[in-house]
Amino acid sequence: MGCWIWNEKLSVLLLLVWLGLNFYLFIDTFHWYEYEDAYIYTRIMLGSTLAWARASATCLNFNCMLILLPVSRNLISFLRGASICCGGALRRQLDKNIAFHKMVAYGIAVNATIHIIAHLINIERYHTSQSKAAGELRNKLSGLGRSPNESYLNPIRTYETNTTGEVLTTIAGVTGVVITVALILIMTSSTELIRRSCYEVFWYTHQLFVVFFIGLIIHGMGQLVRGQTPQSLLLHNVTYCKDHHLEWENATQCPLPQFSGNKPVAWKWVLSPMMLYICERIVRFWRFRQEVVITKVVTHSSGVLELQMKKHGFTMGPGQYIFLQCPSVSQLEWHPFTLTSAPEEDFFSVHIRVVGDWTAALFKAFGADEKAFKELWTLPRNESDYLLIFSTLILTKVNGSASATLIIEGIGVTPFASILKSIWYKCCNPNTVLALQKVYFYWICRDPSAFEWFADLLFHLETKMTEKGKNYFLSYHIFLTGWDESQATHIALHYDDKMDVITGLRQKTHYGRPKWDNEFKQLAENHPSNSIGVFFCGPKTLSKTLRKMCNSYSSVDPRGVQFHYNKESF
Repeated sequence: MGCWIWNEKLSVLLLLVWLGLNFYLFIDTFHWYEYEDAYIYTRIMLGSTLAWARASATCLNFNCMLILLPVSRNLISFLRGASICCGGALRRQLDKNIAFHKMVAYGIAVNATIHIIAHLINIERYHTSQSKAAGELRNKLSGLGRSPNESYLNPIRTYETNTTGEVLTTIAGVTGVVITVALILIMTSSTELIRRSCYEVFWYTHQLFVVFFIGLIIHGMGQLVRGQTPQSLLLHNVTYCKDHHLEWENATQCPLPQFSGNKPVAWKWVLSPMMLYICERIVRFWRFRQEVVITKVVTHSSGVLELQMKKHGFTMGPGQYIFLQCPSVSQLEWHPFTLTSAPEEDFFSVHIRVVGDWTAALFKAFGADEKAFKELWTLPRNESDYLLIFSTLILTKVNGSASATLIIEGIGVTPFASILKSIWYKCCNPNTVLALQKVYFYWICRDPSAFEWFADLLFHLETKMTEKGKNYFLSYHIFLTGWDESQATHIALHYDDKMDVITGLRQKTHYGRPKWDNEFKQLAENHPSNSIGVFFCGPKTLSKTLRKMCNSYSSVDPRGVQFHYNKESF
């Protein structure tokens, strides 16, 4: 536990700050509406649900202010590139922008639930205050506003009023329903099951955030919650008059109280983030209008499509990813893919595996499902056919660690293709000095054919290291978890061959899954006083295991071995 807190101290601090601000805003607003004299008469009608509704509304506004910031990719990229104000520890937090976005979304969901339930109770209490059983004071308060020069407190004017109809005929009620429906659709479609199986549903429903924010700004204009005006408080001694309500019309000490609704404040919270996000979308629009030319299309085994592209003025970094759009498939959908090329190459490339409807349609658009050769000019290749938007969200630099452990499962190898290529080119350059002393590369894959396209890169890297006498520099461990009977026989017959029968590399493939306890124990023994960066791309289950291993095998003594866990996330 201590090691985890040490490794994630900044994340823990930011989480505590966010929670602390939420609790402070909630308690401060709750206290105001629970004890302020201006709302004594409102509390007589509604009780503590008034404070619950208003406190949750403040926290809701606060989290709505934050929700757009983590998904402003250009802003995040700018902050990451600003080395003066953004150190390495903060860059790691910027890589967790989507996790923060989700955390804020949970905050919105919790506070919205409290707000909705509290106001449903409030509406019912407003309604019952019109009944004779409510008592003389509540009846008196509910009757205000029927005569000239009186302002009302109870928005429900008669007991015969249908509460459902009242909700659906007021600004606060209608916008509240719209906001609630939009929020439910956004939250339910964001579950991992929907995102993986029906990404289009997730993407389209997420665009309802526009409806949500417009409704949020208008919602407060309904002024459902009303309190006594400051001028009325000076003339109407509420402490005395609430116990002498029968004397209101006649006593000069107790003139009729005057009420007004709270002015809308949500726009003050969300206006700046909304303007910032509008600028973000303008930058994205400008970028995707720039021409991109596809120079090469390669179909690999295991349903992997490689696209090589060029764009004027574009520079990249290892581990960077881009967002792709193919209008012939969908005019609105953008999907993230990690670049597999290195900055030293004169093109940039992605490897895309068929895992859903959009990628299957992309394969078809590029003729990858056809055996016949297709001329490049017939493929989508310019800004009217194939649009891209670039994000400069880069993984924590592997070169920043004395030792690095790269762990991948399946197609998650793509971000590390770029990093290993970049290392390879730097090794070829005699003028470049690498701070990185050792790289451990773990790749776990189920299908033997999936090794095909990446094995070439490993072979060239292995050859280059041998030529330079740096065989110790890269230690790669490839694990095959799935094979059939014929493959097993072939593997057994060629087990003693010099080159591996699966990958063609000198280092042999392992069969089955790695025993992570043994692997991390060996890493800790090899580097007893080093800081080791662990970089992972793959499924959540394995991510949890690796994070646990990093925490378990990091030394309590800061001078001992420290494992720093980093997971790629879009």
